[in-house]
Amino acid sequence: MSESAQHSSHPHIINRLKRAEGHLRSIIAMLEAEKPCAEIAGQIKAVESAVTAAKRMLIHDHIDHCLGHGGESDLVELRALAKLL
Repeated sequence: MSESAQHSSHPHIINRLKRAEGHLRSIIAMLEAEKPCAEIAGQIKAVESAVTAAKRMLIHDHIDHCLGHGGESDLVELRALAKLL
């Protein structure tokens, strides 16, 4: 499969990241409005969690659909992906 091929999970990942983007913009507004730091930190944690979940979904989908053709290249790529999880 080509590197640019879209997987069935990509639209869902895009939606998750767009929601995280909206949350991130609200965090910036909270900082500009001088909201309490604990409240801002909680929102940052939520964005981190959303981005991490999107990353895991992308990597797991890639492993399921793009690896498995055999050879040393699969092993090298799997090791590189494991470092990202």
